[in-house]
Amino acid sequence: MAETGDAALYDYLLTTTAIRERARRFFEAAERDGLAHFRLDLSRLPAVTDRVIAVTKAAYPDLRAIPYHGRYRHFDAGDVPRLERFQQSLAGLSEDDKLRARTELVITSVLLDAGAGPTWAYREADGRSYSRSEGLAVASYHWFLSGGFSSQGNASADAVGLSRITAEQLGQAFQVSSSNPLTGLDGRARLLSKLGEVVATTPAYFGQRLGDLGLFLKSSAVKQRLPASAILAAVLDALGSIWPGRETLADKPLGDVWRHSQFGLVPFHKLSQWLSYSLLEPLEAAGITVTELGALTGLPEYRNGGLFLDGGVLSLRDETAREREHTVASDLVIEWRALTVALLDLLASDVRTELGLSGEELPLACVLQGGSWSAGRAIAAERRPGGAPPLRIQSDGTVF
Repeated sequence: MAETGDAALYDYLLTTTAIRERARRFFEAAERDGLAHFRLDLSRLPAVTDRVIAVTKAAYPDLRAIPYHGRYRHFDAGDVPRLERFQQSLAGLSEDDKLRARTELVITSVLLDAGAGPTWAYREADGRSYSRSEGLAVASYHWFLSGGFSSQGNASADAVGLSRITAEQLGQAFQVSSSNPLTGLDGRARLLSKLGEVVATTPAYFGQRLGDLGLFLKSSAVKQRLPASAILAAVLDALGSIWPGRETLADKPLGDVWRHSQFGLVPFHKLSQWLSYSLLEPLEAAGITVTELGALTGLPEYRNGGLFLDGGVLSLRDETAREREHTVASDLVIEWRALTVALLDLLASDVRTELGLSGEELPLACVLQGGSWSAGRAIAAERRPGGAPPLRIQSDGTVF
């Protein structure tokens, strides 16, 4: 696409077409051995594909019953039926209010789902502890049900309640202490507070409830059918101004878009796509059929990226980079994330071929769940104590 103006480029960078096209540039450069930080070895991809298939079959013997890779999966960590309890608590509400509540639980939990750090954990009343993404899900679930996001003190999320959130409140709800530190505590709190401001001042999507975004999406469906790209477009437009201090274009924030020294602006929109995937089930429960799921990309985060790095498909030119901490704005991390996006498309195609399934039967959302994310976690656990990522990333709690 010709970059003929900031406004046009801004619109382009908020599309999954841009994510894939710009990721492809990195992949093609890697095929020529032309990247500064990574080498590519596609001969190692079949072994990674086999690993993903094995993990998928173990978790989901009925390959046609794999759920989406959404936040709902994490609420039942430890085989505790928290999601069922939440659904039961909605009995008696109108269908629109059920959609509001489900949307609010998902959005608040997803926006808190950036890397927790290697030592943080959340302990439930029964004494069991949960760390990383599951721990963040369980902690956010309990905070939501206790009224932590609501000015009314109930299980909802509204403009006033969100805007009042402080790092101290978040730390207390998530059991943060000097011995139980949570990465990016201040950044997470600022993100939620900014979200409250957006809910209060964006009438195109919200009344005063965060869950009104779910009603907007429902009303956008044509004959109860809604393309996945429309979900992402609404998420990016409605929530775009919450992201802190990053690249802007046409006087508007770009969100999860980063400037590489060689390739220029590179979009990912990881949390926004994770949120879009996570909204699929609330929308389907409201009677909406979501179409064209393949438009969304794979999620460029450390489990999927770690799968390719630990699996040898990617290797570092400088192995000492493993010993250093990297910012999300660094060329090295941008290359890693872009290659992850491109490789997830290749992996999904290979998995489908091996299993004899089509893209409609096994969309990328299910390959991720089956899948690549779990395989990335498993291979990390094999290689490092505690299953830490292969690279150390300095995060503000709003990206990884």
